[in-house]
Amino acid sequence: MTDTNKGEYYYYGMGRRKTSVARVRVFPNGDGSITVNGRTAQNYFGQRDAHMATIAAPFRVLDLGNKFTVTVRVVGGGTSGQAGAIRHALARALVRMDPDAKHPLRRAGYLTRDPRMKERKKPGLKRARKAPQYTKR
Repeated sequence: MTDTNKGEYYYYGMGRRKTSVARVRVFPNGDGSITVNGRTAQNYFGQRDAHMATIAAPFRVLDLGNKFTVTVRVVGGGTSGQAGAIRHALARALVRMDPDAKHPLRRAGYLTRDPRMKERKKPGLKRARKAPQYTKR
């Protein structure tokens, strides 16, 4: 729990997914709004309902509803990676707020950092694994 200069308390969490990094602040006794990089989450992710569902998943697992205000700073990657990073950071912040929430979030897989990354290109190949076409003559 951290104290801001206004006397408001928030819980902090940082999450990563692919090349995205998200820093989340969860303010208790909020109005249920989620702000991403200064914009509403609905505005930031556009019409991607799947991304909005990904972000709200930790709240659904814990049946918390609209009791919190969430502010997010996210950098890097695309929208899918950013949504996954926000979910990871939000789950970590909720565990800091209530340690009893760790087991349901762990069971749902939201506290595990997804290790899948883009594989690097190798020399002599066109992409990470695609080789040039073989010609016999």
